[in-house]
Amino acid sequence: MHPFLKKLLDGENVEWKPLGEIGEIIRGNGLQKKDFTETGFPAIHYGQIYTFYGLSTETTKSFVSEESAQKLRKVNYGDVVITNTSENLKDVGKALVYLGEKQAVTGGHASIFKPSSEIIGKYFAYYTQTANFFDEKRKYAKGTKVIDISASDLAKIIIPIPAPNNPEKSLAIQNEIVGILDRFSALTAELTAKLGEELILRKKQYQYYRDKLLDFKNAADFPFLQKLLNGAKVEYKPLGEIAILKRGKVISKVYLEDNKGEYPVYSSQTSNDGIIGKIGTFDFDGEFITWTTDGANAGTVFYRNGKFSITNVCGLIEIKKQINLTHKFLFYWLSIKAKSHVYAGMGNPKLMSNQMKEIPIPIPPIETQNQIVDILDKFDALTNSLTEGLPKEIELRKKQYAYYRDLLLNFPKEESSGK
Repeated sequence: MHPFLKKLLDGENVEWKPLGEIGEIIRGNGLQKKDFTETGFPAIHYGQIYTFYGLSTETTKSFVSEESAQKLRKVNYGDVVITNTSENLKDVGKALVYLGEKQAVTGGHASIFKPSSEIIGKYFAYYTQTANFFDEKRKYAKGTKVIDISASDLAKIIIPIPAPNNPEKSLAIQNEIVGILDRFSALTAELTAKLGEELILRKKQYQYYRDKLLDFKNAADFPFLQKLLNGAKVEYKPLGEIAILKRGKVISKVYLEDNKGEYPVYSSQTSNDGIIGKIGTFDFDGEFITWTTDGANAGTVFYRNGKFSITNVCGLIEIKKQINLTHKFLFYWLSIKAKSHVYAGMGNPKLMSNQMKEIPIPIPPIETQNQIVDILDKFDALTNSLTEGLPKEIELRKKQYAYYRDLLLNFPKEESSGK
């Protein structure tokens, strides 16, 4: 036993009791999506416990009419609503403590645990997140595509009750555990929110300076850009005059599977940098810009440098050798302008070569281009480092929370039998 948990128990033992002996478990009834109303009697739908709620709630996302509520099982303050059904074992047995002042209802794919004076609902809810509870519910899970644990089987799952012979001490220990985990949860949520706000702020800063640095027609309003230009004029030319535009070819999933290799194939998707697979050959080698020609992501541009291929829903831009323009500068410009040229008619957004070639492109001095690219690369790196670091930091905090949760609730079962 961990020293902190031993100190918390202060010599008291732990008894493991079936859930049905420390409270009442009632299976819900009815409640379909068609029963929901905009306002009315508070209702907890089992599916929303997976997707909407946290560990506890004072309000409900859904409502039913007073007439419908009369036919449904009631949830009172302090009750715990437990999911009985899901497509995976992880979500079965997920618990939500209801702390609303007004009575609520729930439906047939959930059970209501009404705690006795021996246990605090939130203590039980935290326990449902542990590996011990997962192992217990696995014993009773039935089904393959849809997994169900009945209310009667939930009642058999054993729960650790500290200091069972000293009710006042038992509730004090449970409250202490709940308080620590509540604080951990709040800190994790606060950090997640702050990191998210920081990311939004960084992105706004990046977009602001990117747009200012590329707004040559209004350079007089931005002294820093004026300094970079150093009095030089900026000429605009249609993209079709300064670059060669191409389309990719059809590359099937079967071809990708049969020709696996090291060279990326880019398509219309924007996740994973546009990569849909890797093959052993390549069609292009060097600096280019690709863009998405069709679909919801039409007009999204990417800077490419290396060996790769593209599919037929992807366009490619290669700057003509005699043109004094860098691909990276053109990429930053098109990242602002390309989407405004997308044609959204007929329900399928498109940005074809004939539209792309008409986009006017500024050509400032090469020194100015390089300075702007250097600044935007640094901004982009800062933004991306935070974007990549944010999920890692949140994941680290979640792991810390899980570690302390399991530590605080990992009572040795031997103690229940006096060993």
